[in-house]
Amino acid sequence: MSDTDRTGSGLRRRLSCLAVVGAGLALVAGGFVWLFQDELFHPFGDTRACEGSDTRLPGMISAGGVPLPADASDIHYFTRKGLAQISFLSDQMPDYLHRAGLVPEGEPPLDGENHGSPYALGEDESELPEGLCGPALKGPAWSYQSTGPSPSVDITIERSAITDETFRAPARVLASFDIAEEAPSPGR
Repeated sequence: MSDTDRTGSGLRRRLSCLAVVGAGLALVAGGFVWLFQDELFHPFGDTRACEGSDTRLPGMISAGGVPLPADASDIHYFTRKGLAQISFLSDQMPDYLHRAGLVPEGEPPLDGENHGSPYALGEDESELPEGLCGPALKGPAWSYQSTGPSPSVDITIERSAITDETFRAPARVLASFDIAEEAPSPGR
């Protein structure tokens, strides 16, 4: 056997070993990407944060100085230049509105004369603010704006399509607030 044949077969062996090692490394890297995809593809490694957010919100989010309802789920947020928009689902909105000071205790939350007002979103229409990810808010909806001292919060909640006196169960909620006004609070 000539030296050229030995060199050629040795080179082929090395290349095939290199290909096997490369494929193994690619498989391991792919496994890590799959395993940690939520942390790799969301801002701050937070699955609740929408792409483009510039500030991480704490694990226990408070909107308007009040922790989100205990049953809040499907939470998404977008932050930009000191403002935050949060979307979540909850069955506990009347209690949340009372705790946030938007509706006095014992009063109906869907009272257009005293608390909140209809939001310009008709039935079967939906809206998702620019930058916010996740499911859209569906009409009809009701809107509340705090008018008292800070922290301030604007909240829009899906109203029942059947009756004007209740929220959906669970209701999709959009809350907007100034991050700088938020004080750390215990709770959710």
